[in-house]
Amino acid sequence: MMTFIRPRWRKPAGTVLAGAGFAAAWIIRGGPHWWLFATLVAVAALARAFGFYVWAGQDDDLGALAGSRADERQAELSKRSWALTGRVGMIAAFLGLTVAVALKAGWWWPFRVMLAVTAIAYGLGLSTLGIAQEEPADNTGTGQPARTPASS
Repeated sequence: MMTFIRPRWRKPAGTVLAGAGFAAAWIIRGGPHWWLFATLVAVAALARAFGFYVWAGQDDDLGALAGSRADERQAELSKRSWALTGRVGMIAAFLGLTVAVALKAGWWWPFRVMLAVTAIAYGLGLSTLGIAQEEPADNTGTGQPARTPASS
């Protein structure tokens, strides 16, 4: 995806962009005291980006993750972590919607939106990622029956 950016710079660049966008949102919100908060957000994003850059230079698991050069084990751990994040987000949105409906509150719709977004993302993930096509057995066409782990 971001092949034009060196791996060590990918996470810091994303952090700076996210921090700049969030700081800009506070500035757009307006008011004289929001400039201070927007500045704090920008400084925190720069500090986090610097931390990612430093970690990316280390030769360990954390450095590999921060430097976008994870091996298969780390990539699998990252996928599972994101899957858990999505599951927890979906459950939290459902619980929030349930509580808001039970209380007859007018603030139910953000939970409905989050539940819909996570449900759509889940369906999209299933349809996009799907299940890998199975490879034929090693002994296909040899006339030998396939051995199962139970028959060993």
